[in-house]
Amino acid sequence: MERRSFRLTDKQLQLLKLLLKKSKSMQIFTVTETQNELAKELGITRQALNVHLRKLRENGLIRTGRGFIDLTEKALEALGVKSADVFVLVRVEPRMRNHAYARIKALPVEKIYRVTGEIDLIIVVNQAHLDEFLRKISRIEGVEETVTHVVIESIK
Repeated sequence: MERRSFRLTDKQLQLLKLLLKKSKSMQIFTVTETQNELAKELGITRQALNVHLRKLRENGLIRTGRGFIDLTEKALEALGVKSADVFVLVRVEPRMRNHAYARIKALPVEKIYRVTGEIDLIIVVNQAHLDEFLRKISRIEGVEETVTHVVIESIK
């Protein structure tokens, strides 16, 4: 079966550019477990879970689709969860870099940059996961120092 490539018209490209220009960058927390798994973990039936999901969706706390549930900013606010980006600067003992990098890649992070200079890594973590991240990275052999900077405002 041959797959045809989709070719954008000039108007579609113009629309995409307009949407990008008007869009707001957001942190999204997505759940991909099945409803059966979630219901089991909560100790309720799938039908009861659906009632709760419908109420959360109607109140703007979640967005749902086939195979996913997204928490909205309103849900994070209700949970008291901050969702700002955090930059963690990490210095690693040179002889332990490969070991430390492999362990760090498995942590709940958005991005990891290897950089030149006084530090080895710049790691972008969502503030909602910061405590867990800092607890886990502090246990990694070879991590000499971390310095954490929480974003308070995006200027552009």
